[in-house]
Amino acid sequence: MILEVITPDQILFKGNVTHVVLPGLDGSFGVLSNHAPMISALTEGEMKVDQIVAENKGDEFFGKYNDEHKNDASFTFTIKGGIIEVKDDKIMVLAE
Repeated sequence: MILEVITPDQILFKGNVTHVVLPGLDGSFGVLSNHAPMISALTEGEMKVDQIVAENKGDEFFGKYNDEHKNDASFTFTIKGGIIEVKDDKIMVLAE
């Protein structure tokens, strides 16, 4: 599935992922492939991303936004809050 992490200033990440854990208002929650559509608010905390490193090399956006994490199978972002939308195997995180 595709994950996009966007802030008001920049696109932090766009890539293929297998799992994302996010800080929800009622606690952390995870999103896996084929997750039901949802929209939820996020609170301050760590966002953990498990990406598909080997397959990213053929993706149109590989290297465009992923320089910092392009070889990391797992990494985290610290966010101050935001919103997540999950739909059709795509996760969009609008974060502060």
